[in-house]
Amino acid sequence: MQRVSTNLTLFYKFFIPVFLTTLGGAAVSAMLIYGLAGGAARWSIVAAYAALVALMGLTLFRLKRVEMDDDFVYVTNYFRHFRYPYSNIERIIERDLLLFRLAIIVLRKPGSFGKTMYFVPSGSFYNDFWEQHPELRVELLRKK
Repeated sequence: MQRVSTNLTLFYKFFIPVFLTTLGGAAVSAMLIYGLAGGAARWSIVAAYAALVALMGLTLFRLKRVEMDDDFVYVTNYFRHFRYPYSNIERIIERDLLLFRLAIIVLRKPGSFGKTMYFVPSGSFYNDFWEQHPELRVELLRKK
């Protein structure tokens, strides 16, 4: 079994959201309690904080740690662990975002984490796995 997601998954999934939620919540609370902003600015800051929390919920909280071997893909959210056979994986989509790459596992039938699972691939481990398994690369990384 070889880890293909980055070690930073734990940092992205837990540390950044907890840090930003705590720091942002404290700042918004202080602003509301001490009246540091008034009127429309007050509600704009509250709305921006709510948007930040929602954005983290739609992006960072969805990240998973992924490991692969010859027969299965192992996916965990650090609390629950599941394995999926390659026959249940429709494809793996790679997206190159501005600061990092994102990989999306699309299942044929919804699993315990849903039909799609997101992870940030580790540069070297991810590429090494595909070099060792070229037949899986052809089957799973095809473009649709």
